[in-house]
Amino acid sequence: MSWDILSGYTGYISFGHPFLIGIAGYTTAILTRHLGTPLYISMPFSILLTMVAGTLFFFPALRIRGTYFALVTLAFMEVTYHLLKIVKPAVTGGTRGLTGLPFVVTGAVPNYYLSLFVMLAVGIGLWVLVKSSIGTVLSAVRMDEGAVRSAGLNPTKFKLFAFTVSAMVAGIGGSFYTHYLGSISPRAMFDITFLFTILVAALVGGEHTIVGPILGAYFLTFLLEYLRPYIPGAWRFLLYSVIALVVYNFAPKGIYSIFQGLFDWIGRRMRRGEQYG
Repeated sequence: MSWDILSGYTGYISFGHPFLIGIAGYTTAILTRHLGTPLYISMPFSILLTMVAGTLFFFPALRIRGTYFALVTLAFMEVTYHLLKIVKPAVTGGTRGLTGLPFVVTGAVPNYYLSLFVMLAVGIGLWVLVKSSIGTVLSAVRMDEGAVRSAGLNPTKFKLFAFTVSAMVAGIGGSFYTHYLGSISPRAMFDITFLFTILVAALVGGEHTIVGPILGAYFLTFLLEYLRPYIPGAWRFLLYSVIALVVYNFAPKGIYSIFQGLFDWIGRRMRRGEQYG
């Protein structure tokens, strides 16, 4: 959802979302591990810092788009990945990262319901946002920035707003994910495979929908867990690619478009039945 609100709605393809998730994760990890900060302080602070730092870092990149924007965001992720391994390892844990972090809740079932609650709260909030006039402008920015500018609106402000909201959602995910695992490391947060998973989930589910990335994440998770005994870990990413190609071939707008088409068909049949009933 974080990737979709920026890339799906404004057309600025970001490869740097692990950078945002990592900022939140490492911030709350360092605060709790070294300073003993309670979670109800460290997690909101990490989200706020992600919004501020991410916006400041990426603001210059908002003046470019396309391949150049994607490469700039990817560069931020890669630079941060290598810096965390060599700079202040006593603080960041170096290549091994930090372990022994506190959990928000313990147990598989409580973690599931907590994740579900956070996902629904964020999803509903973003859905309300994109259905508002702001969401309309963001979609217009994706289609034609010049038209937005000619209407007397500043597209840069709306792009900055979209990135700030995207950073906030990434911060929420990064902070909760870190304390779900109870540990954090550069490889876990900034590895290219993590980025690949984010992109495939959003694109397979359906970008520019908010609901699509949720469907994509659930679909890939359940499918891969079912196939885990039969497919070695390294082959999972080949499966990701195959799934993405199949979905793009039969449903270019993602899984969400299939459900949307099905519901529209059912709605037409019901209206037709009422008309001739």
